[in-house]
Amino acid sequence: QVQLVESGGGLVQAGGSRRLSCAASGIISYINDMGWYRQAPGKQREWVASISSGGSTNYADSVKGRFTISRDNAKNTVYLQMNSLKPEDTAIYYCNADISRVLLGIPRPPVNYWGQGTQVTVSS
Repeated sequence: QVQLVESGGGLVQAGGSRRLSCAASGIISYINDMGWYRQAPGKQREWVASISSGGSTNYADSVKGRFTISRDNAKNTVYLQMNSLKPEDTAIYYCNADISRVLLGIPRPPVNYWGQGTQVTVSS
């Protein structure tokens, strides 16, 4: 099976920085797009940033210029560097990835996986 495990969440003061990591493990042939989403209390989950296998990045307007997404393909890991944090960035942050696998010699269609989430709390 495939697992995505996030780390790096915690409590940070407004204006501070935090780096989230998400490592994929299991039988993995290829990881396509990877991304980060977040869900604040009482709100729907929203997309934050994404990165393609080739390194192309996209960001939500609310984090553009403050957050940076990156990945290490050799480690099957995606990162989210968060700077100039604001109280409104408080949320559970989820990692997401499209992962392709070859099972019994047969390539399988990519499957979308989610991590369990890591809490980021920004105090004012």
